[in-house]
Amino acid sequence: MELVDVTVYYLEMLAPSQRDVPAPRGGLTVLHAEAPSVPYYRCLYDAVGKDYRWLSRRKLADEELAAILNDPLNELHVLHVEGSPAGFAELDRRQRDEIELVQFGLMPDFIGHGLGKWFLQWTIDKAWSYQPTRFWLHTCTLDHPAALPTYKKAGFGQYKEEKSRREL
Repeated sequence: MELVDVTVYYLEMLAPSQRDVPAPRGGLTVLHAEAPSVPYYRCLYDAVGKDYRWLSRRKLADEELAAILNDPLNELHVLHVEGSPAGFAELDRRQRDEIELVQFGLMPDFIGHGLGKWFLQWTIDKAWSYQPTRFWLHTCTLDHPAALPTYKKAGFGQYKEEKSRREL
């Protein structure tokens, strides 16, 4: 097992951001995948996160992951471009008055076309539609280099930073 030094950034939003992010193209649809199957979720998760060494959901047993995915307060929203899955956002609403953006990202072929900024704003608007007092996430130095600046431009403020060692 190889270990690597990682910096984890914790970000939060305490009020909705007021940004107008126009769709970068036509043919965009976001679908709420209610109670997605474990194989479907793992396919999306791997397609988006494999280049960034996402591990948290990969380490879960199928039964444990299924319990999370079947909880109505854990939402999976899948971005489609002309019918093809392009990325996803996972919102965890299981903590009272706060929402965590657990996973967010695009598949490699869809990066660099302005979709991330638009989909992130869609996700922010969706989260605030539930009227939480806090919307938060964490990202790290293994994520796409644009992740941290994109979250900050969208209105998230950093409240904590941690250095750690993590397996690859």
